[in-house]
Amino acid sequence: MSVVQDPPPKAAAASSPAAATSFSSVTEMWRQRVRSTPDTEAMSFKVDGAWKKMTWAEADARVRTIAGGLLSLGLQAEQRVAILGGTSVSWVLADIGILCAGGATTTVYPSNTPEECAYILDDCGAVAIFCDDAQQAAKIIEVRDQFPNLKHIIVFDGEPTDDGFIQTLAQLEAAGQAHNEAHPKALEDVANAITPDRLATLIYTSGTTGKPKGVMLTHECWVVETEAVDKQGIITPADQQFLFLPLAHVFAKIMQIVFIRIGVPTAIDGSIDHLIANLGEVKPTWMGAVPRVFEKAYNKIVSNAREAGGMKWRIFQWSVGVGRQVSQLRQQRKEPKGLLKLQYQIAEKLVFGKVKAVFGGRLRFLISGGAPLSAEIAEFFHACGILILEGYGMTESTAASTINMPDDYIFGTVGRAIPGVEIGIADDGEVLIRGRTVMRGYYNLPDKTAETIDDDGWLHTGDLGSLLPSGHLKITGRKKDLIITAGGKNIGPAHFQNKLKARSRWVSQVLMHGDKRNFCVALVTLNQEEVEKWARENAVAFSDLADLAANPEVKALVQADIDAVNQELPSYETVKKIHLCSEDWSVENGFLTPSLKVKRAVVEKHYMDVLDAFYEGALVKS
Repeated sequence: MSVVQDPPPKAAAASSPAAATSFSSVTEMWRQRVRSTPDTEAMSFKVDGAWKKMTWAEADARVRTIAGGLLSLGLQAEQRVAILGGTSVSWVLADIGILCAGGATTTVYPSNTPEECAYILDDCGAVAIFCDDAQQAAKIIEVRDQFPNLKHIIVFDGEPTDDGFIQTLAQLEAAGQAHNEAHPKALEDVANAITPDRLATLIYTSGTTGKPKGVMLTHECWVVETEAVDKQGIITPADQQFLFLPLAHVFAKIMQIVFIRIGVPTAIDGSIDHLIANLGEVKPTWMGAVPRVFEKAYNKIVSNAREAGGMKWRIFQWSVGVGRQVSQLRQQRKEPKGLLKLQYQIAEKLVFGKVKAVFGGRLRFLISGGAPLSAEIAEFFHACGILILEGYGMTESTAASTINMPDDYIFGTVGRAIPGVEIGIADDGEVLIRGRTVMRGYYNLPDKTAETIDDDGWLHTGDLGSLLPSGHLKITGRKKDLIITAGGKNIGPAHFQNKLKARSRWVSQVLMHGDKRNFCVALVTLNQEEVEKWARENAVAFSDLADLAANPEVKALVQADIDAVNQELPSYETVKKIHLCSEDWSVENGFLTPSLKVKRAVVEKHYMDVLDAFYEGALVKS
């Protein structure tokens, strides 16, 4: 249990008991997992539309041949090998193979452009890269002259080239088998030489501004983090995980290492298009996702209920109302009794069972991370009997530094510090993190490292927050996103943005703007499915989303929801004007990071003419 300690200089801190570790490296952890439970299920994956299971022993056989193949190519300690691909079992096997060969994995998002790939591969000095297929490999070939250290491309699915620069995963494994037979002690010698401070992973921050920075995470970072999760007892080998988030991101990566440490059977499929179908087939007991997934699920559930209309819509509203009463009790660690208990059982049968079925019907909880989760969204799902536990951390702190627990949660907070981590709040409200999960530093950026980790070992997160008396951390915004109006009022835009997304079925994304301005405005993108459905039902002609964004009636729909949110806020925090954007923001068009966070600087720059026009001759004051 977290305790409030004497504060460090310029900070108030909360910490958890130190996390003892039993492994010196992820490689040692992997080997122990294989020895302990060789014949139990490790992973499952789809082959021709059907799920196929892989035991730990079967996975280890693949890992050993991949590691041997890399050694046959001459891989040296801590040399970087990149992975460019979507979430798959091949990604996991390649990653562990790199670590078992003594190398360090550099993660690259499949959505990265050739130029973005070139920057990362050149900066980290990668000597080899695994690619999903020929299409991803082609991106590397296109900019090959920009990173001369790269000697090999290994494709999971594709054809080799005659010069050997591109080889298949099967070829690498065949070479690895031969290498391991010729050098039977090589892998053991490599594993024994890996120390806790050895570089394991180099993750380049997706970054909402500027060039990405390579975050150096050691074997100790991963071991301490995963053993802290194990110590909390939140997950057990009896669970079933579904993993779909991009493994290039630290959030998914920690869930990968956690399932090794604890031995949790994990179904892996990165296809977003097949997410709902996969959940119905896998029926996980827990899963991690980013808030955008929960926002979309919430909007879809409510929209479908509203569209059903009549008695079904009234039953849905009644059920959610009953669920909210039960949620309030459970947040106080109480259970419903009497009439409310009976009403909840009816609501469960009529509505909530169907909502749970969307996620497979067996969930114990969901974990949210990567961006702030609206308390309203969390409370809606809790009303339906689905508990979302929000956590908090950074790539620089090896993912989760705090997390809510199934028996200790407060919506609107990100929970208490995990074992071995200290949380501090600086005088200016910045959240600080200290512990053995903090990165070794930014690769090739000693000055940036010194700016981020101070002499006392505190990682300066750039997030603003406060600690409740209970030790639960509440995040209030990003320092760099903080809006300071011309009138001197400080506004965290996430508050308004999350409230609007939770309230409005018409809104997909929203960005509040107003720094150094007289008042706040907002850029809004439309939920295309909902707005087009409304247009068809109301005989409103349109040819594309841009037509709808320009329609005054559509603007009125959005404005009504904004007005409702504004009524809950102080005047200076309200949005006075809005612009409906002609396209949604996505990873593909460059407005979102791969973890689906809005790139504020990019969006504001793109729409600066629109934003400036809001203030021309305006007399409104904040």
